[in-house]
Amino acid sequence: MDKQSTTNEMNAADAADGTSVTGGSSATGGSGATDATRAKRQRIRARTAVAASAVAVAATIWAVTTLVDPGHDAPHQNVSRQKDTGAAGPQGQQQPGERIPEGIAHASESGANAVNITIDDGPDPRWTPKVLEVLAKYDVKAAFCMVGPQAKAHPDLVKKVVAAGHRLCDHTMDHDTAMDKKPVAYQEQQILDAKGLIEEAAGGGAKVEYYRAPGGAFTPDSRRIAAAHGMRPLGWNVDTKDFGKPGVPAIVDAVKRELGNGPTVLFHDGGGNRAQTVEALDEVLAWLKEQGRPTGFPVRTAPDPS
Repeated sequence: MDKQSTTNEMNAADAADGTSVTGGSSATGGSGATDATRAKRQRIRARTAVAASAVAVAATIWAVTTLVDPGHDAPHQNVSRQKDTGAAGPQGQQQPGERIPEGIAHASESGANAVNITIDDGPDPRWTPKVLEVLAKYDVKAAFCMVGPQAKAHPDLVKKVVAAGHRLCDHTMDHDTAMDKKPVAYQEQQILDAKGLIEEAAGGGAKVEYYRAPGGAFTPDSRRIAAAHGMRPLGWNVDTKDFGKPGVPAIVDAVKRELGNGPTVLFHDGGGNRAQTVEALDEVLAWLKEQGRPTGFPVRTAPDPS
């Protein structure tokens, strides 16, 4: 029943009683109004109240439905904004408050007397497990500088390195020792593609924490790119020359002779037969233990005093 129809019916009923709902008081008929007329008017008013209540309930239901309807844009936009606000930054980039210097690191996080063991060019299915065994024997942690395609080919080894508490280092895609002569775009591709492959192989949210240029071919651009993506450029102080397989005594002597240059020692677990490296590493770690020299990781966020 609509409002106008109800009003017309009320006027018709009230005419007999001398009043009008729309026109106020009129000539009155006194006590001549019949009980039947009054009863009819009460029934009409009751129906009017019921109709008004129904309209109010319908309006309330419509309003609630509008607020919770998943088809409306506003709720989805709010949820989306909340997700965007809480989302992490690009993978591998340092978190707010953590600044990675572009300077090449040599010093150790464990102090001036500590030695950093770094392992390059793997992972290798034959030699990386043997290197891991030697490191575990002396409870030593190292930084493994991995080549991207090698990490992709042997994700099980990358995971073992991370599970043993060692750190990951980006050693580019192709180990191009002349990349410092190449365009910046090429350097960026070599660095970031390798980082992605290493982290994908590692899984579990593990991050690459260092970048070592092949052959030390750093450039200001490559250092900037690495630092911007959470990787500290990493150098070395002691080149054991183990890559050329000079013999176990020569590798060990190189460490003893050159360790005064600084704490970061370079070994290899990839690029060929590394039997000499494995044996020499065992001897070097035994000697460091005898000397009371602790081992540690290269600095990441601290300036390098060297």
